[in-house]
Amino acid sequence: MANYTLIGPITQLVTLAGLPLKGALKDEDLVTIADAGILIHGTKIHSIGVYNELKENSVSLAPQIVSLEGSHVCVPGFVDSHTHICFGGSRANDYAMRNAGKTYLEIAKSGGGIWDTVTQTRKATQEELTQGTIARANRHLKAGVTTIEVKSGYGLSVEEELKMLRAIKAAKTHVSADLVTTCLAAHILPKDFEGGHAAYLAEISEKVFPILKEEQLANRIDAFIEEEAFSGEIVAPYFEKAKELGFDITVHADQFSTSGSEVAIQFEAVSADHLEASTDKEINLLANSDVVSTALPGASIGLGCAFTPARKILDAGGAVAIASDWNPGSAPMGDLLTQAAILGTFQKLSNTELLAGITYRAAHTLKLEDRGQLIAGNLADFNLFPTHNVNEIFYQQGKLTPSQVWKNGKKVF
Repeated sequence: MANYTLIGPITQLVTLAGLPLKGALKDEDLVTIADAGILIHGTKIHSIGVYNELKENSVSLAPQIVSLEGSHVCVPGFVDSHTHICFGGSRANDYAMRNAGKTYLEIAKSGGGIWDTVTQTRKATQEELTQGTIARANRHLKAGVTTIEVKSGYGLSVEEELKMLRAIKAAKTHVSADLVTTCLAAHILPKDFEGGHAAYLAEISEKVFPILKEEQLANRIDAFIEEEAFSGEIVAPYFEKAKELGFDITVHADQFSTSGSEVAIQFEAVSADHLEASTDKEINLLANSDVVSTALPGASIGLGCAFTPARKILDAGGAVAIASDWNPGSAPMGDLLTQAAILGTFQKLSNTELLAGITYRAAHTLKLEDRGQLIAGNLADFNLFPTHNVNEIFYQQGKLTPSQVWKNGKKVF
């Protein structure tokens, strides 16, 4: 069986082909194809073009025809390159206290904060964590997110971090979306660890890193570089060990204070995420590096703080990805499209920059160059929106949702 599928006609198809990884993008740069079609072979895109021409030229391939009625805009499947969707419990009380004016320290002293989620995640079984991850990944998929990065970081011990990472691995076989796992054991120093920051990281690198390789649990190492978490100096040996073992590095950087972005550049990280506190100095350093700057508008909305200076980073020549930071504490919304639309409003980003930020630029941070642009040879990951104009997607700020989601050449929603 040839296993070809032809989909169309599509009112407006947005390929994002030929757009650069770095720098500002104008909406005039966005090339669209009218009355388009997508010819799929197996899991990949065979060809894209005008529907009637594709139909005529593919007769010998005997494709299955998927006929579309009404208006549809087609865009690449979304990529969320920073989430924490494996966790136990809720932090709804934190949210209420924060909005009532309580400080981070006051919330932590009352039993909230990251440690609250650590406690609840430790109480959860591996199966419960797997099921929670599956449910959130499927919600994301329904919204058009076909590739999802998932971090550990709420276990904060050798045993509990491995429990989280195994839960995420187990979830992968039960969801259509691709899950990319990151080890964030360097989230904060656990309260019950008998020793300092350096000793904790040494234990994780010695006891967890080898198992990550052995069980293929993760190929990415993350660390939260911040005054209440880990300093760049303390993280350095941890990252050096990770790089020696062949792990990719990513960094929670410049969320409340600067220094993390410089560490990301020093260790040639794939991305520096957050950057709300970045000044012109950090912006220029990032723009002149190969590190992708990942904006996390969900955290800004959840905490009521400044947004990542995405406009300045793009204008300086940097690459900007946009991710949801979906987590139970600072970013509980977990709606990538809504967050990207809001970031665009406050940072004056073009729709092309927004689309790039949640597709191929985000995929690049995960070293996945086979998605994010609708071109021959790439995975057939794409969304169909019930509209005639791509601008409606961000204009409706997340309220316009996909009528169809395709992943690896199959309609999954």
